[in-house]
Amino acid sequence: MIDKKLYDSFLEISRREINGFIDSMDYEEIEKAARLILDAKKRGNRTHISGIGKPAHIAGYIASLISSTGTPVYFLHGTEAVHGSCGQLVEGDAVIFISNSGETAEMKAAVNAVKNNGCLVIGVSGNRNSWLAGESDAFLYAGVSEEGGPLNRAPRMSIFAETFVLQALSIALQSDADITPVQYVKWHPGGSLGKLREGEK
Repeated sequence: MIDKKLYDSFLEISRREINGFIDSMDYEEIEKAARLILDAKKRGNRTHISGIGKPAHIAGYIASLISSTGTPVYFLHGTEAVHGSCGQLVEGDAVIFISNSGETAEMKAAVNAVKNNGCLVIGVSGNRNSWLAGESDAFLYAGVSEEGGPLNRAPRMSIFAETFVLQALSIALQSDADITPVQYVKWHPGGSLGKLREGEK
């Protein structure tokens, strides 16, 4: 039988961690990261996003989200970056890296490769004192104290924090893009989101 105590514990930890993280968010950090991306865009440069392991799945979603709301973002494979995929970069591009610890060897190798290709780095980590934070031109904190599951190892709350802070970044970027419903529908012609609502133009 499934242990309901674990389920209840998950809900309790989730409420505490989610509320605590939202209260800790720093608008100035988000604004700095957004400005770095927007300045790159004005120069004709692009933005890329990368992660290794589960953060890579977040990176794919965030690339799609931000691209669909007015700022093109391209997925950069975290390990392939050191095996030729840095070829998608040009000097002056911005690259977002997601890593909970900000200390993994694979991530360090990818960040070093990106910086050696003349790109700017936006770090996303749960550790303000991490290697990634220190190497970043802009940094977004995504820290939690507990993951909310058995063993307190599998990423749950940290994934929420990383996703949420990047969604907040997407709001700042969409605000600058000032896209209309017509433009959004043009980019998203499929499904219910691809239909203008009554009164939109």
